[in-house]
Amino acid sequence: MAIPALNPNQSDLPDFDPAVAADTWIVIPVYNEGPVIADVIGSITPYFRNVVAVDDGSSDDSWEALQQTDAHPLRHLVNRGQGAAIQTGTDFALRSGARRIAHFDADGQHRLEDLWTMTRGVAAGECDIALGDRFAGDTSTIPASRRLLLRLAVLFHRLLSGISLNDVHNGLRVFDRRAAESIEITADRMAHASELIDLIAHSGFRVREYPVTIRYDEYSVAKGQRWTGGFRILFHYLVGRIVE
Repeated sequence: MAIPALNPNQSDLPDFDPAVAADTWIVIPVYNEGPVIADVIGSITPYFRNVVAVDDGSSDDSWEALQQTDAHPLRHLVNRGQGAAIQTGTDFALRSGARRIAHFDADGQHRLEDLWTMTRGVAAGECDIALGDRFAGDTSTIPASRRLLLRLAVLFHRLLSGISLNDVHNGLRVFDRRAAESIEITADRMAHASELIDLIAHSGFRVREYPVTIRYDEYSVAKGQRWTGGFRILFHYLVGRIVE
């Protein structure tokens, strides 16, 4: 799968500021993304040079592919889950002096243009935490089953967390340093997305959603969450709330 790339010699990103990009670290959790991860990272690094990619115990050639990129490659020897990989990358970025930290998926679904818009918003003081909202962007490619599952997740969090968001399980996020330091993920696996929403809801930080477009293609849809996976996430999330 080829990831659409921008030409770094052209002004494809409106008001692009290299200084803002240089202070921003991109955290990419990686699990069995060998076919695409080099292209994903290669589309980012001409603009954002600080990328940390965490191989979460992949069983394919993801680790080998990461070592051929310009990212900082980190590795979990065993699969711990996406939440743990994001936290490992975040800790590394904070130790490295990041002023902002972004989460970016490894499967090619996210767009660099959206990442920059959200980063620029945080850097300009529009918010402390920027979250992607796929329902405010181009929704034409969202599969009907995925749309329903995501809408149910929104309703669930409004009832349980009291937070009013349009898209609660979007992996494209940007945090300023204070927010990244304060919001620590403890749910290792996919329930981390729900945990993050809870933490954000009670954090006191200023939150804003930005329209984003998610690429749904044969590769990303095949790797996406199913209904059964959604119920497992819900179960682990509720268990976590009970025992905390």
